[in-house]
Amino acid sequence: MKQAARSADSNRALGLLARGGYAASGVVHLLLGALVVAVAFGRSGQTDQSGAFTTISGAPLGMALLWVLAVLLAALGLYHLVQCFLVREKSTAKTWAKRASELGQAVIFAALGFVGATVALGARPNGDRSAENASRGVLALPGGPLLLGLIGAGVLIGGIAFAVMGVRKSFVKRLTLPGGRVAEAVTTLGVVGYLAKGVALAIVGGLLLVAAVTVDPKKAGGLDDAVHTLLGLPFGPALTVAAGIGFAAYGVFLFFRARYANLLTR
Repeated sequence: MKQAARSADSNRALGLLARGGYAASGVVHLLLGALVVAVAFGRSGQTDQSGAFTTISGAPLGMALLWVLAVLLAALGLYHLVQCFLVREKSTAKTWAKRASELGQAVIFAALGFVGATVALGARPNGDRSAENASRGVLALPGGPLLLGLIGAGVLIGGIAFAVMGVRKSFVKRLTLPGGRVAEAVTTLGVVGYLAKGVALAIVGGLLLVAAVTVDPKKAGGLDDAVHTLLGLPFGPALTVAAGIGFAAYGVFLFFRARYANLLTR
């Protein structure tokens, strides 16, 4: 398995597709940011990745673009899966932590590619409904509330970790920046974007925890519910606009990541 991973890792085509995947994710996050800002100003719409893909589908040549995005996102998922088998660290704990991180990213990008493909095929997935249905299934299992609580806690911790990466600027280690104003701009975009995504993920984790404690799957939700939860807080519209700007900033950051990411360097 490791030999196959090293072979794929040395494949220049996979590296180029991975960079394309980051750019594809950037497109999705830019649209997501626009949708979130629009909702903050009273517009209706689905403020999650499914909503972004649906918006793309209505544009000229939108279906063709959706397939391109889906393939690139799936390729990025494959890249991270390959990296999962190539992680080498001095300590076993760090090795497994990084493998878990790479595997998580592989699942996320593959899932995004799948959602894009389903929208291209005419489906209209709903992230909040999917989260509710998944939570209902988990709650029906023996020890379901505890399991859902652990999942919610994991998502919450992941959101906090994402925000911490933004504050500490640790994402810069994954890039080779040219320095000067470009480096400053990319770093600023990354900080804002990572913070926005971290907060959104933390809210999603919180919703899952509430669903687990109340044993009510209707309390669970995805990114769209997280945005509307933010909108319902004091100064909600302003906070939601800030979140939308953060998502857009993360989208622009991903374009730079596509250019400057350290790939295929294990």
